[in-house]
Amino acid sequence: MSNKVRVRFAPSPTGPLHIGGVRTALYNYLFAKQNGGELIFRIEDTDSSRFVPGAEQYIIDAFQWLGIKFDEGVSFGGDHGPYRQSERRDIYKKYVDQLIDEGKAYYAFDTPEELEAKRKEIENFQYDATTRMQMRNSLTLPKEEVERLIADGVQYVVRFKIEPGRDIHVDDLIRGDVSINSSVLDDKVLFKSADQLPTYHLANIVDDHLMEVSHVIRGEEWLPSAPLHVLLYEAFGWTGTMPRFAHLPLLLKPVGNGKLSKRDGDKLGFPVFPLEWHDPKSGEVSSGYREQGYLPEAVVNFLALLGWNPGNDQELMSMDEMINLFNLSKCSKNGARFDYIKGIWFNHQYLLKKPAEEWVPEFDKILKSNGIESTPEKEAKVVELMKQKVIEYTDNLGNKKKRNISFISDLWPLTSFFFVAPETYDKEDKFVRKNWKEGTWQEMDELAGVLSAIDDFTVEGIKDMVEAWVEARGFKPWNAWRVCLVGTGQGPDMYELAALLGKEETLRRMENALAALK
Repeated sequence: MSNKVRVRFAPSPTGPLHIGGVRTALYNYLFAKQNGGELIFRIEDTDSSRFVPGAEQYIIDAFQWLGIKFDEGVSFGGDHGPYRQSERRDIYKKYVDQLIDEGKAYYAFDTPEELEAKRKEIENFQYDATTRMQMRNSLTLPKEEVERLIADGVQYVVRFKIEPGRDIHVDDLIRGDVSINSSVLDDKVLFKSADQLPTYHLANIVDDHLMEVSHVIRGEEWLPSAPLHVLLYEAFGWTGTMPRFAHLPLLLKPVGNGKLSKRDGDKLGFPVFPLEWHDPKSGEVSSGYREQGYLPEAVVNFLALLGWNPGNDQELMSMDEMINLFNLSKCSKNGARFDYIKGIWFNHQYLLKKPAEEWVPEFDKILKSNGIESTPEKEAKVVELMKQKVIEYTDNLGNKKKRNISFISDLWPLTSFFFVAPETYDKEDKFVRKNWKEGTWQEMDELAGVLSAIDDFTVEGIKDMVEAWVEARGFKPWNAWRVCLVGTGQGPDMYELAALLGKEETLRRMENALAALK
């Protein structure tokens, strides 16, 4: 085995990719790139009963959108394939037979009914050194009967024989030395004759060895399986190539205790999947970060800081900056609370980094969905004027809140008046009632005359003429003028608004308002 850093991300195609899995893949990517190493994409599909059509392509599409790139694996090629475990069954069978021949594993013929009966008989039953001799397996049956059962096609599993009373040490780059006594481990199933496929427990260990994986970086929930990794490497005589472990902290619920779940997202109104997912079985549609308007670089930056601290106060980081700063020793041992509000903040920050022209394609789609045809030039000007505004919204719990524009979809309620003139002027509206008094009509009629005489209808040209008129007449027309052009209290600086609308549209709106409010 070379000294080159080689890590792997190995999801099962059983549904959409959870955001916790995205973070695991991201940390593997950052670690590999920082160390000049390679990231492998492996599909663990040995459990055919849980296979979901479309899930594998969904995972590939998600990483493509996020900008997390693999060096080899399914759909990427490489010298250690095939990279789908279902295509490697012949490879695994050789290692199963080796363990059997060396007495390190055994055949077990117990039926589901027999196992259930034993669970009822023994509280907290597990198949291990204290119970295996009570069961129907090749350790308790005559050799001739075992051979006959196999020849007759009786279904069996192969279990790894774990000897009790030994402290197994796992050297974890985040948690330090982790010791687990073998007496608490059960004899894991490594292979099932029903589909002639190994279980995860054998397949991932054989693959890690053959694919020369140097580090296994995965979620904390996999820590209990690390001792089996150690024992199987020893059983095969591969101790010199044992990968280093790093078990990442869990992603925790935003509120309350426990691991982040889809239910939390549904309740509070945030996605837990990178892309929208259409369940082929139930037809249920689950929201995705991409479809909700998040930028991939914002999602990556947000996830990177859930469980890792770069050691400084920097929050906004490019992928290259994260690669340079990433260090597994700075990952937390404790769970990271999923602060989805912070995720929205990240998206706001990354949106503001983009020039207005890059907002236009998505903004134009929103306009067209509302029946509006406009020009890219006007749309970019609207974005530039409004992108720093604050919106009011109601969250999933019914609370009224405010936040900065964080998604391009936030623009439409704040900018519709740029494209659609007010048709009615609600005199009960607080802003209209406060700013349209007796005598206001005459002031606005006079202002319309001033505006009609302006040839240079730019911000500077309008400002010069109107402010001269204001100084001469002593009026303060700003809010009443806003009522004429917008219909309520929204909008940017009035000079900018009028210049963007243009002279013809500005005067038309004032004429309509004067007719309605006389």
